[in-house]
Amino acid sequence: MLTSTSKLLQVAQRNTYAVGAFNIYNLEGIKAVINAAEAENGPAMLQVHPSSLGYGGSPLIALCLAAASSAAVPVAVQLDHCSDADEIRSALDAGIQSVLADGSHSPIAENLAFTTEMTTLAHSQNAGVEAEVGRISGTEDGLAVAEKEAKMTDPDQARDFVKQAQVDALAVTIGNVHGKYQGEPKLDFDRLSSIRKAVDIPLVLHGASGLPAQMIQQSIQLGVCKFNVNTELRQAYLDFWRTDFPSRTKADVLDCMEATTEAMQAVVAEKLRLFGSTGKASLYEASAETVPTT
Repeated sequence: MLTSTSKLLQVAQRNTYAVGAFNIYNLEGIKAVINAAEAENGPAMLQVHPSSLGYGGSPLIALCLAAASSAAVPVAVQLDHCSDADEIRSALDAGIQSVLADGSHSPIAENLAFTTEMTTLAHSQNAGVEAEVGRISGTEDGLAVAEKEAKMTDPDQARDFVKQAQVDALAVTIGNVHGKYQGEPKLDFDRLSSIRKAVDIPLVLHGASGLPAQMIQQSIQLGVCKFNVNTELRQAYLDFWRTDFPSRTKADVLDCMEATTEAMQAVVAEKLRLFGSTGKASLYEASAETVPTT
């Protein structure tokens, strides 16, 4: 059931759980997310990173949209971390439902100008926009941000940014990182609480791979209703080829596709349960008339 990102997150925000947004690269990843979401009877999101979009192009978006449309549970499709206006326009033209217009690498004034322009464009095509205030460190899909370049989200700055840009969701930086955590994760929950008081739109936390359950639950209680997962999903896929495949001397292509799908599906299912979205699919039917789609 293809469902808008805004609706997915608004319902999650009202009911205090989070939606898992999973970066996908191929059919196996898409099937893993859809299969797990249907098995858990909960919502989920398929996310396309610009690097995978560069490889798969608009057919990858079409595949995601078709899979979401045929799913038995609510599924949304979003373009992840994109700072290229032309790529965002192309994704919107291809039917993507929401975009992360990422101007976080620029000074706040430039971030605001870029995000506002992309929000106006996206809203004109009935799509939503996630913005990022602050800058998350780590490495993901070839994008690297050194720890010294990272910047925590300022609550007052976030409030003004959201008010002016009119975005639909806000990704925050409170000590979370892309990729693997070097040592024990340390999240600034006081900062997250202040951000929640400053803005009323859905909050997003990137870098959910590797966060312990207690931190996930505390984040949800403080207003996070979307977690991005990429590293653990990629790792499950690559582990099959590195460790399992060499021993499969008579493996068929379809056997390998099924095996990698199952490996990733197990990760997705675990995250959906952790985020509290299991069993929440029926909430979207009940809210069909009260939560507008964008």
